[in-house]
Amino acid sequence: MSALAFYTDPATVPVSPARPLLIVDCDEVLLRFADGFDRFLRARGLYLDFASYRLHGNVRWLADDVAPIDAEVTALIEEFRADLDSLEGAQDAAGAMKDITALLDIVVLSNITPSQAPARRRNLDALGFAFPLLANSGSKGAAVRRLAQRAGRPVIFMDDIAGHHASVAELAPEVFRIHFVADTRLKTLMPDSPHAHLRAQTWRDAEAFILERLKA
Repeated sequence: MSALAFYTDPATVPVSPARPLLIVDCDEVLLRFADGFDRFLRARGLYLDFASYRLHGNVRWLADDVAPIDAEVTALIEEFRADLDSLEGAQDAAGAMKDITALLDIVVLSNITPSQAPARRRNLDALGFAFPLLANSGSKGAAVRRLAQRAGRPVIFMDDIAGHHASVAELAPEVFRIHFVADTRLKTLMPDSPHAHLRAQTWRDAEAFILERLKA
């Protein structure tokens, strides 16, 4: 695969009808987005306040704890995401992926723009996550359904956002769903998704669930 390869259409992503499939998110699943964004902010005199599971309203100035207006936060997010290639891997993600990569196909499904995808590709490759990258926008159910229609069984989806699990449950109910939040500070801010089959606390929890599904 090219170091900058990514896909924008689920129909073009290479998956095998003879192999199970894991569809995995990036931010706060494979990669530590919150840590990276907080470092970025602190270099500019701000910090990320872990008060709720959102960025707007939780970015504050170090000097006085005042929150910038939403437009300023949006600009900071766009600046950060424009060269998104320096995030660290989530704890145990690399080890778990190494353990299971021979057993199934893996596709990384990330809500990024095509212009942001090359940097994300570099970040994933640097950490050993050399899997097809599908750039998505909005809910993920439609993309998961289209990938699942072309894959073997089982198909497993892993994401930190409860809304994406609801979308997948509606549009691709046969897909197993793992709800996982990598950052320990964010775990308590995201309620369990009622649409997930597992709320994993660690990547090893998720790996065990995946291996059990592969045995079934």
